[in-house]
Amino acid sequence: MNPPQRVSPILENVVKSNQRVNTLDINITKNTFSMEDSGRGASYTVPCDDYVHVVEFSPFDSGSAALLAYGGNQYVVVGTCRFQEEDMEVEGIEFTTLRVFHHALRVDCLAWSPESRLDKLPQLIRFCTAAADRKVRLLTSDLQNQHEVKVMEGHTSYINHLVFEPTEGKQIASVSDDHTCRVWDLEGNETTTFRLRSPGVSVCWHPEDAFKLMVAEKKGTIRFYDLVTQQAILSLDCGQSPLMSADWCLTNTIKVGAVTGSDWVIWDITRSSYPQEKRPAHVERAGNFRWSRVNENLFSTTGCPGKISSQLLVHHLGHPQPVMIGSATVGAGLSWHRSLPLCVIGGDRKLSFWMTEM
Repeated sequence: MNPPQRVSPILENVVKSNQRVNTLDINITKNTFSMEDSGRGASYTVPCDDYVHVVEFSPFDSGSAALLAYGGNQYVVVGTCRFQEEDMEVEGIEFTTLRVFHHALRVDCLAWSPESRLDKLPQLIRFCTAAADRKVRLLTSDLQNQHEVKVMEGHTSYINHLVFEPTEGKQIASVSDDHTCRVWDLEGNETTTFRLRSPGVSVCWHPEDAFKLMVAEKKGTIRFYDLVTQQAILSLDCGQSPLMSADWCLTNTIKVGAVTGSDWVIWDITRSSYPQEKRPAHVERAGNFRWSRVNENLFSTTGCPGKISSQLLVHHLGHPQPVMIGSATVGAGLSWHRSLPLCVIGGDRKLSFWMTEM
């Protein structure tokens, strides 16, 4: 199930037009892992052959077990996860590797397309990545013989976040240290550019309105844009910086959350442009904020990676203290399962999963 430690850099010289992507020819592998016993340790872990820089559950219904992708130094692994909480025949977690994609550079961002499906033929896997060469790569595979990549060039600095338009998946938005948010079509054309006043750190699409986009800037401002008029229609202010990560609550879209400095902040966008709640989260600077996909009051934050141990906190708006505290060796990335109160972070040669009691 694990990717090899050495992979060939096949994406290095890809141009903007259609290009076949070679993938490692592997058989589908299925492994079951048991629950961890330690109190602050993860509920489940899956071993990997390299450091995991980014990990993402697909937020969309793929017609099968949950799709998950994680990226390392020169590869992306795509697989499915099943947990004992959803299938009585599974002990712990069952992780099935579907495909390992070679990637020339370290994977820094990854986003799933809603078009990814496993319950129809041909099967379709589609996701995009960003790397240090400032390019967005759109990868598409039928998990058989057809594998394609498109490369989207335009950003002039590091790309911090990516997202697909969630209703049809025909557009991708990206934000960068170059003070822009750019929207792309699936042919690699840049269709819209928003000039920002500081580096863009997060971008989110409204779950039902394809013309509403949320962009968070490092200096502490979050703006909502109308893609028809290409104008900002609402802004939120943290009151402090740096804002490192923000997320739009997809189960209740009047809620927006972020981490800024060492605090988490929550807005009700119908009431005020200033946060309704703000609390200290991490001793040092916070790194990620993500809402649960099954409970509008549940969210998680992580400390910035780079320490020997990175802290994961799960919070509930009805509780003054975190409802769960986890610790992972140099954690990176943060993502919630689409139908379970479970989140995952990457780390040094493993994925760590935490189940939350609601």
